Amino acid sequence: MANTLPPEVAPSAPSDAIGAALRRVEDFRFLTGQGQYVGDIAYPGALHAVFVRSIHAHASIRSIDCREALATPGCVAVFTGEDMRADGVGPMRAMWAIKGPDGAPMAEPDRFALARDAVRYVGEPVAVVIAETATAAQDAAERVSIDYDVLPAQPNAADALSADAARIHDSAPGNVCFRFRRGDAKAVNAIFETAPHVVRLDIVNQRIGGAAIEPRALIAIPPRGRDKLTLYSSTQVPHHIRRLVSEQLGRSEAQMRVVAPDVGGGFGYKGKLYPEEAVLPWAALRLNRPVRWTATRSESFLSDYQARDHTTHAELAVDTDGRFLALRVRTLANVGAYVSTFGAAIPSAIYSALLAGVYATPAISVECIGVFTNTVPTDAYRGAGRPEACYVLERLADRAADELKLDRSDMRRRNLVPGTAIPYQTPIGPSYDSGDFPRLFERALAASDYAGFAARRTEAASRGCLRGIGMACFVESSGVAPSRFAGMLGARAGFYEAASVRMEPDGSIRASLGTHNHGQGHETSMAQILSARLGVPVAKIEISEGDTDQVPYGTGTFGSRSIAVGGSALALAADKIIEKGRLIAAHLLEADAGDVTFERGRYSVSGTNHAVTIGDVARAAVIPHDFPLETLEPGLQDIAVYDPKAFAFSNGFHVCEVEIDPDTGRISLCRYTAVDDIGTVINPMIATGQVHGGIAQGFGQAVLEQIVYDPASAQALSASFMDYGIPRAGDLPFFKSEFDQSQPCTHNPLGAKGCGEAGTIAAPAAITGAALDALGPLGVGALEMPLTPYRIWKAIRDARAS
Repeated sequence: MANTLPPEVAPSAPSDAIGAALRRVEDFRFLTGQGQYVGDIAYPGALHAVFVRSIHAHASIRSIDCREALATPGCVAVFTGEDMRADGVGPMRAMWAIKGPDGAPMAEPDRFALARDAVRYVGEPVAVVIAETATAAQDAAERVSIDYDVLPAQPNAADALSADAARIHDSAPGNVCFRFRRGDAKAVNAIFETAPHVVRLDIVNQRIGGAAIEPRALIAIPPRGRDKLTLYSSTQVPHHIRRLVSEQLGRSEAQMRVVAPDVGGGFGYKGKLYPEEAVLPWAALRLNRPVRWTATRSESFLSDYQARDHTTHAELAVDTDGRFLALRVRTLANVGAYVSTFGAAIPSAIYSALLAGVYATPAISVECIGVFTNTVPTDAYRGAGRPEACYVLERLADRAADELKLDRSDMRRRNLVPGTAIPYQTPIGPSYDSGDFPRLFERALAASDYAGFAARRTEAASRGCLRGIGMACFVESSGVAPSRFAGMLGARAGFYEAASVRMEPDGSIRASLGTHNHGQGHETSMAQILSARLGVPVAKIEISEGDTDQVPYGTGTFGSRSIAVGGSALALAADKIIEKGRLIAAHLLEADAGDVTFERGRYSVSGTNHAVTIGDVARAAVIPHDFPLETLEPGLQDIAVYDPKAFAFSNGFHVCEVEIDPDTGRISLCRYTAVDDIGTVINPMIATGQVHGGIAQGFGQAVLEQIVYDPASAQALSASFMDYGIPRAGDLPFFKSEFDQSQPCTHNPLGAKGCGEAGTIAAPAAITGAALDALGPLGVGALEMPLTPYRIWKAIRDARAS
C-alpha cells in the first residue's frame, strides 16, 4: 500500500504557500549535523551534576551522609533537600488545580525538587552531586550514603484506595487527589433503568512512558554582568519553566532567561516542570559556576513523567435498534506520587470532555478519581486524555455491535452526529463548531476497502492466519486552549499565543513566536503562513522560537496547538503588517489609504496601474525622510496575541487490519487507513508525517509498551529497553493518510485544527478492535493492551480450553 501524499511542488506564487507540500527548511541543518541541542552547547568551566535518586518507593529519610562523596577527587559540592530548605526554595506547584463536585480543591501535597524527610517513588531525587567532570560526579554520587526507614508501598490505584492501604501523604486522606464529576448523573441513571440493552466493559489503559531520542538535558548559568540567570533546557514550554522555576527560587521572572534550543522530540512529557529544572539554577547560583546535566536512558525510565494508567468501568445503554441512549463511565486515574504540572487535569477535565466523541449520545455521566500511588507522577504523553476517551468509546461500540449482532460499521453509522446537526452541543460540555462525521466515516470505509475485507480474511485463513479489521472514530480538543474555559476548570495559566513580525529593509521577514519546534516543522509551516499572507517567498522568512528573552511571552507547544493558536497569532500579526504597510504605500503612491488594495505582496491603487511591492514599502519604512511623522510611524513591525474562543475540534476515522499467528500469538499490522479532518492543511507533507508518527506511537501502546511495577515493592520492572518495547520500522506497514478540508474551524483566522495527536488517539482502539475481531471466531471476547504474543497466545489457549 502506498503512502498518500500530495506531490511536492513549489507554489506558483509565494502567496500559494499554504497547501504546498514544501520540504522542511530545517531538515538541512539536522541532516548535516548542524543542529544545536543542549548537549551540543559547550560552556567553559561548566560543572557536571549527577542526581542521587531514591532506591525505595516509600521511605522516611533518616540521614544523608555526604562526607565520603565530598572527599572524592573532583567533587565540588553535594546538596540535599535540607540545603534547599535553608535557602528558602519553595515547592513545585501544578499549573492546573482540579476542584471536586462540592468545589473543594484537589489535594496537592508539597513536592520539593530534592526530597525532604521522605521519598515516595523509586527515582525521586534525594541529593545532587556536582563535580568538575561527569565521571567524578558519578563516582561521588555512588559514595553518598542514605539511611532509609522503608514504608509500605502501593503502585496500584485501586489498591491504594482500599481501607487498609498505607497513606502516602498526610494531606491526602484515602490517597485521593481529586474526585471529578461531569454530566447529568440523575438523567443517565434514569435512562439505564429502562434501557432495553446495557453493554458493560472493564478496561485498563496501561501506563506508558515517553522515549524521545534526546533525553532531558539542562545547563544553568549564573548571572554575570548584564547576563541574567540562564537555563538551557530541552523543554517544550520555556515561558512556563521560567515562571515556575522563578516562583520556586523566589526570583523575578525578569531576572531569569530560559532557552529551549533544538529539542529531539518532546511528546508532551518534556512540556512539564521537573525537579532538575529548579535544582540546577539554584546550584549555579550557590556555586557561581555553570552546571550541566543530561539524563541517562536508565535515569529517564525512573524520572520522566509517565502517562495513561486508567482503570475504567464503562456502561452504554442501547435501544433495540442499536442507538446509544446513555453513557456512564467511572475511571480511576493513577496520578503517581505527586501532582505534576497538568497531571490532575488530563484524566479529569480533558479526558471527560471527549467522552461524547462523534456520537449523538443523549446523556452522559462521568466520574474520575485521581489516586496517589508510589510511582512516577503521570502527566501528558501524546494525546493526553484523548486516546483514553477514544479507547473507552470505541471498545464499547465494538462490544455493543457484537452483542446486538450488528456490523461494527453499521453500529457506528447509526449513532454518528449528522452533519446537519453541526454546530452540535454535546451533553458533556463541548460544542462542536464544524465537522461532517458521516461523510468522513464513509470516506474512510471506501479508502480502506472495507467492503473487500471478507476476501482478505479468507485468504489469510488459507495461510493459517487470523485476520481482523478494526476502526476508531474520535474528536480531539485541539488548539489548547481557551484561557477562560481553562481557568473555569482550575488552570493557573493562560493558554494564548503571541507572535511578532518584523519586515527588514530588503523585504525579508523575521518572525518570533512563543511556541516551540521540536520536530513539527515550524520553520517551514509558520513561514508558509506568512508567505501566504504577505506574498514573501518562504526562503526570505526566518522563524524564531524558544528563547524567553527573544520571543513574545507565549504558552509553548503541546496539545496540537501550534498552528491553530500560534499560527493564528502569526496570521493576525501579518494582517497588522499589511494594514501598517497600506498607510506607507498610500504615502508613496500619493493616494488615499482607502483606495489602496493589497494582494500577493503588492499594494495597488484601485482603478490605476500604480503599485509598489511590500519590499518597497519595507525599505521606505526605515528611510522615512518625507514621512508625515505626526500621522505615520516609521518601521514595519508588529505583534499579535491570539487566545482562542474555543477548542478546534479535529476529528478522524481510522481503519486497520491485523493478522495473528494462532500458534505463537504474534500480531502483525497489515493495513492502516486514516482520514482526518484537521481543517486547513498548511503543509500536507508535514501533516502526513505527524499523522504517521502518531500512528506509530499508538501502535506502540497497543502492541508493545507498558510500564510495570512490582505489586509488593513498587520497584520498576520495565526500566530499560530490554524490558520496555517500542516500535521499529519493520513493525509498521505503509500508512494511507488522507485529509478532508471541507470543514475548517470557524473561529480562528486560519480555519486550522490540530493534527499532531490524531494517530495516537485512534490507533490503540483501532488495533485492539482489529485483534478482537480476528480472535472473535475462537471465542476470545476480551483482551487488554499491550497485545503481546504471550497475552494473545494465552487468550487463545484459554478460549480453546473453556
